[in-house]
Amino acid sequence: MSIRKKYSKEFKLEAISLVVEKKYTRIEAARYLGIHNTMLGRWIKEYQLNNNQAFRGNGKLTSEQLEIRRSKWKK
Repeated sequence: MSIRKKYSKEFKLEAISLVVEKKYTRIEAARYLGIHNTMLGRWIKEYQLNNNQAFRGNGKLTSEQLEIRRSKWKK
């Protein structure tokens, strides 16, 4: 069984900036960082969809999720 590696928010954002800002290809950036290009692609997609709330960490809810949870508590 392999151990799953966790990457910090800062690492993910730096990886994304290599592709988005510094114009590396996804494959070049992934090789440089020692990660799989599919993972980098997922990070880019998540960042583009959620921007400010991307990579919140485990258990941290978005504002929409928090509102839904609060509305369920009130019932």
